[in-house]
Amino acid sequence: MGKRLIVLTIAVVMAAGLFLLSSTATAQKRPQIAPLCIQCHKADEKSLWGNFGAVAMRAETVQVAIGADHWVVKFNPDTVKVIGAEAIGKIPAGREIRVSLTEKDGVLFAESIKVKPPIKVPDEKLVNVEKMARLVERGNFVLVDSRPAARYHEGHIPGAISIFDGHFDKLKDKLPKEKDTLIVFY
Repeated sequence: MGKRLIVLTIAVVMAAGLFLLSSTATAQKRPQIAPLCIQCHKADEKSLWGNFGAVAMRAETVQVAIGADHWVVKFNPDTVKVIGAEAIGKIPAGREIRVSLTEKDGVLFAESIKVKPPIKVPDEKLVNVEKMARLVERGNFVLVDSRPAARYHEGHIPGAISIFDGHFDKLKDKLPKEKDTLIVFY
């Protein structure tokens, strides 16, 4: 009787896991694009836009975090196209990604995973240490830490205000009203 119960329990857990994997994006009614990604991209049924959570090579699944939601998507290591990283296992946790999806027999599969490249700021717009020191001496600028609030509280440059770029529209009132004030973001 004990072995039968264990086998039945395992079968129920596996069925529940397959149900979660096989549910389509439309049926799940969960967000498919992170709030930060909406600033530049549009949601569509064939993509997930969020942060790389983890990869399970044996299970051939990848986890995509979109806000508080986490998607688990199957992939075929022989056919998934990884763009912007050496391999699927080399994508750093938390990195912004877009997963292009296809559905086969009710299961979501990743066709490609594109890693967001680092932002390139033109040299003339960068502030080096010497220029920053001159700004500090003058004192007529606003320094903005654009990381999430938790990161700001972990440590920030003294005098910087926190305006997370993912919530910029909600927090822009923290910026100076004078339009000629220099604003430095980091």
